[in-house]
Amino acid sequence: MAAKWIYWVDELAKEDNDLVGKKCANLGEIAKAGLPVPKGFCLSVDAYGMFMDLTGATEEIGRILETHKPAAEDVEGICALSKAMRQVVESKPLPPEMADTLLSYYSQLCDRSCALDLAVSTRSAGVVSHPGQYETYLNVKGKNDLIEKVRKVWASTFNERSLAFRITKGMPLGNEPIGVAILTMVPARSAGIAFSADPNTGDLSKIIVEANWGLGESVVSGELMPDRWVIDKETLEIRERTLGKKTKATVCLDCGIEDAEISEEKACSFCLSDEELKEIAKLANKLEEHFGLPQDIEWAVIEDQPFPNIVLLQARPVIIAKQDPVNQALDLMVGMLSFK
Repeated sequence: MAAKWIYWVDELAKEDNDLVGKKCANLGEIAKAGLPVPKGFCLSVDAYGMFMDLTGATEEIGRILETHKPAAEDVEGICALSKAMRQVVESKPLPPEMADTLLSYYSQLCDRSCALDLAVSTRSAGVVSHPGQYETYLNVKGKNDLIEKVRKVWASTFNERSLAFRITKGMPLGNEPIGVAILTMVPARSAGIAFSADPNTGDLSKIIVEANWGLGESVVSGELMPDRWVIDKETLEIRERTLGKKTKATVCLDCGIEDAEISEEKACSFCLSDEELKEIAKLANKLEEHFGLPQDIEWAVIEDQPFPNIVLLQARPVIIAKQDPVNQALDLMVGMLSFK
């Protein structure tokens, strides 16, 4: 077993991309830059491989692939293959030594946060960024729930979209190691995304902010029209503001999350103050300066905490919109899969 396969966020930096995945490495880099990120720890890419090999999952998946080789256009075949592969991963108990180490870090995180069964998020972290391809589980509580959700994140490398992508690209189907970020769950009053350049036009003079009440999943998923602002990058002047059609928000339950109806008052109100917007814009500028490229940022406003109350959840280079036939085909396939 590898000597070290788990790291505190503040141990990491962008150079650790291949060790823990891009999301984890970037979070460590943001923390080292003195910017606000949640407390947490990360499982390395090697942890995925260790789990797969020690439990025999690698061999079982290899046997499945000997008889299941769907073509890119075979939607039903991809669904069946995904189900079989995910079932293998999710059925395997964590090897005892791995479980002890993981739960030790979780207990230390609970102690640091003065909380019993601290709520955390478990987020996938690929070595190469594939936004939306793997899965995230929010408001995870307790040791058993944490172990289950870590396995599910690993298993998400075999979800339908991931398999369709690899088939289309001619990549191997049986192995896609990823890291996992385990972060203190942010009790978000509002959350969303920010771009330090316009992702539609590439305009470097603008910062675009989109947000909704509650957690940011309702914004990231694109399922509703969020509030939107255009901010001058240099002066931080708010140039445009558009009230979104916010009928629902993603909120925390006792464990897990759900989409809930919001009040008419909230639906008709902007979910960020001008002061909060300018702080998000300042953070976007700092991230762009630090990384040397325009950034695509996920952030949250911490509920019931005095200003400044913004925490950064993720940052990666902005992708400027372009026509990509492969991704269009994948999006179409995923849309078909969602109706099955």
